[in-house]
Amino acid sequence: MASDNRWLTSLKLELAYFSGRVWWSGKARGGAGAILRFQRVRPRRHASFQPLRAEEITPRFLDRTIRVLQRWNYDIVGLDEACRRAVIMPQPRRFVCLSFDGAYKDLITFAYPVLSRHRVPFIVYVPTACVDGVGEPWWLALEEIIGKEHRLSLVVEGGERHFTIRTSSEKYELYEFLSGWMRSLPPPELSTAINDLCRRYSVDLARLTRDAFMDWADLARLAADPNVTIGSATVNYPVLSNLRDADALREMTMGRAVAETALRREIRHFAYPFGDRASWRRAHVMMTEQAGFASAVSSIPGIVEAEGRTNLHALPRVGWDGRGHSLRAMRVLLSGVAFAPVQPTRSI
Repeated sequence: MASDNRWLTSLKLELAYFSGRVWWSGKARGGAGAILRFQRVRPRRHASFQPLRAEEITPRFLDRTIRVLQRWNYDIVGLDEACRRAVIMPQPRRFVCLSFDGAYKDLITFAYPVLSRHRVPFIVYVPTACVDGVGEPWWLALEEIIGKEHRLSLVVEGGERHFTIRTSSEKYELYEFLSGWMRSLPPPELSTAINDLCRRYSVDLARLTRDAFMDWADLARLAADPNVTIGSATVNYPVLSNLRDADALREMTMGRAVAETALRREIRHFAYPFGDRASWRRAHVMMTEQAGFASAVSSIPGIVEAEGRTNLHALPRVGWDGRGHSLRAMRVLLSGVAFAPVQPTRSI
């Protein structure tokens, strides 16, 4: 069913491209540009079970994307410039800002050589606990455990549950169920659940974190490049909606403080962890301002409108499904024709 939905979405985007709506929709709506959201950049893997495949692109696809953006006459800008253009009159050329979530090690290994060769600006949003090597990336642990096991047992909502996962479809179904359940848990319960699962199935969560994420030396190397902006994504990358307001604000302020201390530079921009509509509330918009951030990005799809019509602390981003390859589809997304007009978001 998910595969069918992806096919239909791709077909609709292709039809929108050839209909010609792409060429006028952005200007008619006053769009200033778009922030592209990526997570992992690494060579394609061939494992049969890859539940996070949608969050990956290859270095070759990143290279093609930059080249085609330049050919389409987009200005590839940093986030400071994107924010400036969001509050002024529409410019003759639209912008694209490249953003990367998670501070994964493959950013500096595979993506940075491409980005630096093209000399384009980009921003990386950092969850500091993962960079410190003490984070708990439960989504990666869950992928590793389900991928290698044929049976799985764990405590769910106070009861022991048992699952048989011999086929790829069974593994994908279980990953979807457990990831949804884990995302609903408050941080202490989530930590208990994933650590219990790792102990049962001999997964070293600390090793997984060290292998997957950059360290501070890697980030310092990136930060020395004037084309790179470092942003914050809290300390522990929690679902903010699962936290008390005081704890959510502490995650924001501490994440910023840790990064500023480690890198000796101001951190001005923030990304809501996970970023979808269920993971943060309007109250968190006010918190990002209170914490001193100049902007905050979500993963809610949309384009950035000009003349201040888009709240800088609730910026939409265009996420790219790494299972797709059509740059025509990307052009449709960047035009904004696939999205509803951005509604101003007010702090409460």
